[in-house]
Amino acid sequence: MLKIQMNKELLWINKSIEQRNQLCRDFFQQEAFRLAQMSQKIAERFLDGAKILAFGKGQAVTDAQHIAVEFVHPVIVGKRALPALDISVDFTHWLKVLCSSKDIVFGFSPLEEDSAVKEALQWAYSRGAMTFSLPGKDGSYALCSPTTDPWVFQEIVEMLYHMLWETVHLFFEHRELGLDLEQASFLYPFLGQEKQKTDQLLEQVAQSIMAKAKEVEVLRKKIADEESEKIIQAIIEVKERLKKGGKLILIGNGGSATDANDFLLDLINPPIPNANPIPAISLAMESAVLSALANDIGVEVLFSRQLHAHAKPDDVAIVLSTSGGSKNVIHALEEANKRELLTVALLGNEGGEVVRRQLAHIPIVVRSDYIPRIQEVQATIYHQLCEALVDSEPILELFGSKSCPFTAELREELIGQKKKFIEYDCETDLEALQKLFEITQSRSVPVLVENNRVISLGWQGRSCMI
Repeated sequence: MLKIQMNKELLWINKSIEQRNQLCRDFFQQEAFRLAQMSQKIAERFLDGAKILAFGKGQAVTDAQHIAVEFVHPVIVGKRALPALDISVDFTHWLKVLCSSKDIVFGFSPLEEDSAVKEALQWAYSRGAMTFSLPGKDGSYALCSPTTDPWVFQEIVEMLYHMLWETVHLFFEHRELGLDLEQASFLYPFLGQEKQKTDQLLEQVAQSIMAKAKEVEVLRKKIADEESEKIIQAIIEVKERLKKGGKLILIGNGGSATDANDFLLDLINPPIPNANPIPAISLAMESAVLSALANDIGVEVLFSRQLHAHAKPDDVAIVLSTSGGSKNVIHALEEANKRELLTVALLGNEGGEVVRRQLAHIPIVVRSDYIPRIQEVQATIYHQLCEALVDSEPILELFGSKSCPFTAELREELIGQKKKFIEYDCETDLEALQKLFEITQSRSVPVLVENNRVISLGWQGRSCMI
């Protein structure tokens, strides 16, 4: 029975990654040139003395946190700090006392535009500020969500502002704006050292943005191929701890802290209907505690000291680290292991010291050395963990074919009901066709299956023969 469940979860992980990759590919192919243009305009505003003001509602507050830390503390060595603030806590009033016509304003909402975020962005735009509505319909840049999946939407948004951040530094330092390329050259080797025509440069930068999206696609596929069983192991073992009354304790630094906070909010207030909230805390959310510990003792104990206060034997410590070598993360895992917590680590590079010292029971590694790409794929991983933990509905299996119109109708019905399902094209997937035949003794589609039990043969009395 466990093997059947494992195989089903593996299929779900692979299919969900395929769907993410297709959505991201289509989106960034469509938006790459616009994003290049927006990056150039942001850079020009920075040169004129602008600052970024970012805010969000609900789960989207963590995107405002993330964009602020990325601009103030760039992860590329040698990049200058650019002014950016997260003003989510009271953005309506804070915006009105800080915003000038030079500034760049980002407003984040979870999947559908929040009315207060929309009103604040409209006010900033009327003042002459450059505005980004994520999502929305109005402003300097407005994003109409390409998906109804809240987790996939957040991943697209995170990729978007990472690429803006990377590309703004390029334009900020490029000779066209009167500055040297400096250390951005390894990110954009096609630029060389000579000033280029704007149209040509924008097109090359757009191509580079699409290449970055392709890199994320490849890394996600590697996770599906190499780390899926660990993801399923984490789901199973975390669920066991939760049944015993445990909670999740999330840990991360910098951009990884904002991802830990995003994970937290998705667990305690899941953005899908009929979900089961999960008890969780994020140690990165405690700003007063963090500053007190850093000031009085040192940054190494930022998380381990909090574990002294909060950790219980049935809890789970989940760390997010792009390096696997941060001292406070190492100390936290050591403390969690002493207290017999289940430890899960989402890591980059080759896993760093966490893997070398086997500090995590379940290490899940994104094998890249570039921080934005690692974080983007880690977002996919923790969203899959979150979805599996909070979703009480079974995973449905839709056996159909692309050429069958009734398959398309049933698919639309499932999407409209926000059902979680895996779809197989039995015309091209021979294993799926074989499984369909074993279950139904027929080659007729569509067929909807729940836990190997047929719940719908055909759609409204109609079917196609494969």
